[in-house]
Amino acid sequence: MPALPIVDTHVHLWDPTRLHMPWLDEIPLLRRPYTIQDYQEQTMGLPIEAIIYVEVNVIPEEMLHEARAVAQQAQQNSRSPRIQGIVAAAPIGEGTALRAYLEALRALDGRIKGVRRNLQDETMAGFCLQPAFVRDIQLLADYDLSFDICIIHPQLPDVIELVRRCPDTRFVLDHVGKPDIRQHALDPWRAHMQELASLPNVACKISGMVTEADHQQWTREDIAPYVQHVLNAFGEDRVMFGGDWPVMLLASSYQRWVETVDVLTAHLSTSAQRKFWSENARRIYQL
Repeated sequence: MPALPIVDTHVHLWDPTRLHMPWLDEIPLLRRPYTIQDYQEQTMGLPIEAIIYVEVNVIPEEMLHEARAVAQQAQQNSRSPRIQGIVAAAPIGEGTALRAYLEALRALDGRIKGVRRNLQDETMAGFCLQPAFVRDIQLLADYDLSFDICIIHPQLPDVIELVRRCPDTRFVLDHVGKPDIRQHALDPWRAHMQELASLPNVACKISGMVTEADHQQWTREDIAPYVQHVLNAFGEDRVMFGGDWPVMLLASSYQRWVETVDVLTAHLSTSAQRKFWSENARRIYQL
């Protein structure tokens, strides 16, 4: 296990009795409350000093309510690990008054550091390259908010072009772009990731990988080539650890995921390991 402090850049907390998340309907394991207390119990003994809450894809009319509830929880939570950053949901590209929505987010809590508009279920080619979507992403720079990119690997070419069109916006790629680890497919994901990493305003979370592998039979060796490619492509200053809890419970315990990542990053220098486990997160998300 890592001896260095950990900032977990990707934690979900939810209570389906309070917020509506239709995507949970077909996933019995996840269709129950997962609280900060549950997270603390399942990560006991690990040196996690802070977490970043990431939005949970609630129905659109509950987006601001979700952000408000998490901000209130962060203000009240005196136990460690504390919520030090929030990536809130935002109606990017929806034709709504985004500026007013971002003003409302900013007024809620200074811990709101970025936004996300989940793209992985969008099937239309070029969805994120529509003019209204691009304009909204460019607007985030005015509020010093980053954009978390949640996609599946075939969407990478569109995302590369989006990042090019928004050079003043900070981007964070979630779950290494969700390659098909189950089928051990490295290409063309590998080339696309190299191209994306060539753009200086994007960082990458090593997170959410076990759920793209065989849930029952994945091994460290299945994960290794993807982790190594991300480390090589993005370099030590633009990679971060993420747990993707509780979604990762579909394929792994939290402890096993940390152990896996610890082994796969053990060859890094001590300085690079500090950056990966915590320092990059603090800088990129401005904790």
